[in-house]
Order: sequence, then C-alpha cells, then structure tokens
Amino acid sequence: MNLHAVFNIAEICAQHGIKEVILSPGSRCAPLTLAFVRHPAIRVRTISDERAAAFIGLGIALTTRQPVGLVCTSGTAALNYGPAIAEAFYQQVPLLVFTADRPAEWIDQLDGQTIRQENVYGAHVKQSFSFPVDTQHPDTEWFAERIISEAILATQAFPAGPVQLNVPLREPFYPKPGETIVFKKNVKVIRETSNTYDLSITQAEQLGQELKKFSRILIVAGQQPLQTELQIALHHFAQQTGAVVVADIISNQHAVPNVISHHDVFLNGKATLDGPALQPDLLITFGLSNISKNLKLFLRAFSPREHWHVQVAGKVADPFQSVSRVIRVAPIYFFKNLAFQNQTPALKYAQVWLQKEAAAQAYLNQFLNQDAFNEFTVFARILKNIPAQSLLHLANSMAVRYANIIGLEPEQTVEVYANRGTSGIDGCTSTTVGSALSTDKLTVLITGDLAFFYDRNGLWHNYLPANLRIIVLNNHAGGIFRLIDGPKQQPELAEFFETYQPLEAKLTALEFNLAYFRCENLQQLSNFLPAFWSDGPGILEICTQSEQNAAFFESYRNQSPFKSK
Repeated sequence: MNLHAVFNIAEICAQHGIKEVILSPGSRCAPLTLAFVRHPAIRVRTISDERAAAFIGLGIALTTRQPVGLVCTSGTAALNYGPAIAEAFYQQVPLLVFTADRPAEWIDQLDGQTIRQENVYGAHVKQSFSFPVDTQHPDTEWFAERIISEAILATQAFPAGPVQLNVPLREPFYPKPGETIVFKKNVKVIRETSNTYDLSITQAEQLGQELKKFSRILIVAGQQPLQTELQIALHHFAQQTGAVVVADIISNQHAVPNVISHHDVFLNGKATLDGPALQPDLLITFGLSNISKNLKLFLRAFSPREHWHVQVAGKVADPFQSVSRVIRVAPIYFFKNLAFQNQTPALKYAQVWLQKEAAAQAYLNQFLNQDAFNEFTVFARILKNIPAQSLLHLANSMAVRYANIIGLEPEQTVEVYANRGTSGIDGCTSTTVGSALSTDKLTVLITGDLAFFYDRNGLWHNYLPANLRIIVLNNHAGGIFRLIDGPKQQPELAEFFETYQPLEAKLTALEFNLAYFRCENLQQLSNFLPAFWSDGPGILEICTQSEQNAAFFESYRNQSPFKSK
C-alpha cells in the first residue's frame, strides 16, 4: 500500500468531523500514526498500554458523544483493545478501531506480531472492515475510500458502537527522505442524513388512547447520558398521567421532580412489603442497563399487564421478562407527544410509591448520620459534597452500588457515568481520564482499591488533566464478597474471593505527580475535601477495614423497616 492511501484515511476521518485519536506506538501502525499526527484537524495522544488507551478513547467518546479513533500495531496489541470494545458495544459508544496488520499471505507463517486479526472482535463490534493492501487500481482506491465512510457512519447509526477497520500494511512504513505526502482534499466522502425518530400525529393519538386503559403506570429509566430536555418531557408526562418514574443513579434522571431514586432501599423482590400495591398495570422502559437487582427481582415477581419498551432501533433486551410491545421512537418524542393526550392522572398509585420513597429517604438519612467511619457513611458524605457541574464516574463494583442506594439530590447538577455495559473493573480509571481530557468540568472517579490498582496504567502517560480527581475506597480487598450471601459464608472467602492486597495509593500519587490525601476518620474527610476539590489533580484515599464495612452494611439491612418479617 502506498502512504498516500493511508493519509487519505485521516483526511476522510477529518472531513467526517472526527477530532480525537488515541494511538499506541508500534512499527506496523507507523503509516497510520504519521497520517493522523500530521493532520491539522485531528488531535492525537499516544498511550503505550493498549487496554488503557482504548478505555481512554471510550471516555472521550462518552463525554463528547462523538466517534473517537483508536490506532494500534499488529498482534496482541489488538486483543488488548477487547475489554473497552466490549464495553463500548454494550454501552453504545462510537469507536473507530484501526488495527494495523500484516498482509494476508503472511498470516500463520510464524512471522512476528502476527495473529488472525480480521474480525478479531467477533460479535462485539457492529461491523468489521478490511482495508485493501494495494490501492493502485482506481476501483480499489474507490473501495478503500468508500469503506472508511461506511465505517464512520456505522459507528454513529443507532445504536452507536465500535467498528473495526483492519489495515494490512506492507513495508516501507515511512516516507523516503525528502518525500512529501499531502492530504488529498477531494477524497470520496459519503454523508448520511437521518430522521428524528418522532411519532406521527396518528401514532401519538393511538398510543394516547391505549394509555387510558392503564391507571398504574410505572416508568423505569435505564443508563443514558444527561438530557435536560428529556427530563422536562418525562416530568410533564408523569404529571399528565400520574405515572411513577423510577431511576437508578446512572440514568441521570435524579433532577426529575418526584423521581423514585431510593427503590434499592425498599424493594425486595417477591418479599417486597406492599408489593401488590406497587405493581404496575403498564411498565414503560427506555435506556440501557439498570443497577438495582432489587428492582429487577421486584418487576419479575410483580409483572405488569403490559410492558412497552421505547427504543429507536436495534435489538431489545428484556431484563424484566415482560416486554409485550416495542415502540420505535426516540424517548424524548414519546414522552413529549403523549404528555398532551388528555390523560386523567391516577394519583393514588403515585402516592403509594412516593410514601415508600419518603420513608426510605428518612431511614437512610437517619442511619447514615452516624459517626461511624466506614465506606457507606463516607460515601454518603462525599456524594453530598460533589461540586456543582461535575462529571461523576462510578467504578465497579461496590462504588456504583453504594451510589445507587444513596442517590443524588434533585438539585445536584452532576452528570453520572459508569462502565455498566459489561460492568468490569478493568477500565474505570482510564475511562475517567478520557472523560476528563475532553471537558473543563471537574471530573471525579470514586473507585475501590482493586479497580484502581488494576487500571493504574490509565495514569501512565503525559496527559493527566488538571480537572481529574480520584477517590479510592481502600479496604485492601474485594469488599463486595463480604456483602453478598454466597461467598461470605465460605471458608475460602478471604484468600480466594476477597483476595487481600497490601497496596496503598500514596506511591501511585507520587509516581504520577498527583496530590495525595489519606483519610482515616470523618473529621479528616471534612478537612480534606475543600482542598481536594480545588488543588489540581489528586487522589483522596479512604482507608477502611473490610470487616467493619461489612458489619455496618449488614446492620443497615437488618434494621431496615422494609425488611420482610
């Protein structure tokens, strides 16, 4: 392949509006590296660890809501992208993945850094393209330029997601001395115009008539980016219909008036107190995953008569085992249009939920107001003190669960992110770093020690942003295994499930020139937080004991007024 064809790749990306590329250094990918680095409209950062690089790209794409390019060399480098690509696939995040490769005739010939790279990500990418090795003929040049546009458009078509472009490259990889390679401006670029996924007047009227059959309407919002317009539409719909809105913290609906955000406290599957009174006639869902296992078990035990799922396109999941109808429209237009279909609000059903919500909030406030120092009480104080207009990333696995139990206040202007596509711990730090790189807003990660140390290479580069803050809940183990019934009852718990680790974050902070605060009591937490929020990039390490955390959490469960007798 001549280098001009590779430079055309960068030009087509730029003309499609791709502004960010994360690359990992290598020889086979050198032509791609030079093409992107030399293009004036594209910002390129180099991250040596491919797993971290891919998650950093994911974080940028999450925050900007635009495709981000990834570039790696051949061989196992491409496999290291795997975890982030799977997360992007299930969280519907657009990534354009360039994997440099050897020409086909050299695959399986015992040549270095060579594996079977075509379609290497299998079903975890939306599409996989192979770039032609030679582009001398006009037809192959046309084909090469065409598939770049197709790949870029595929990353953004609903549902968004990752797309692989495997690029086999022959030597020479570098321009000859004195050779000048320019970007061809008249490359072939394919544009796409998509519709707004709205309801017609007739469809809205028909759905409005059907809504009148139901007096107990429950709306469950799944994970999604913050959309103020959607919050407003959802509120108007709930006002007009008497519908109840239930929202995990990752749905970014905490500002919706009267939203139910403490369902994890009072729902308990089949054993839920007053379960029949909370059971919906109609369940309406939208968005991606839900954290709350209690909510899932409740809705499986107390199924609705009908379940409408609102989604523009793509495969529909059925985590509550009750989907009876799929409505192909953008959720914002569904709620906007149906809020004005002359419904008579059924307020009695909403009152049952709101009473439970108020009682759950009161119990939490009373319980977490204790002076005990543990992860749960610390987490509650931190959440209340997140500065306005921040981006909050929640690591798997206990951090996101604590946050979902405690919740944010309606007035808190905080946008929440979490890698809940696949719910792994492997890229939480890197994703947050990518997010921080793409905004001026304060970007906060709350993480456990295992997730933090697992992904330290997310900090191993030259781009750590000033707006990055990391809070590490260090109990020196996988503390979640003391909180769930199965493993905590086994004699192998400590060594083979919790897996004790002795590390602390101080040396990591020193290594990467981050401010460091070590907190061992609630007074220190109060003293440290103002400086931590304001002093530049830093780590706040909360040092607790796994056994004490588990005992306090168990007492929260045992003292709950919602516990079945």
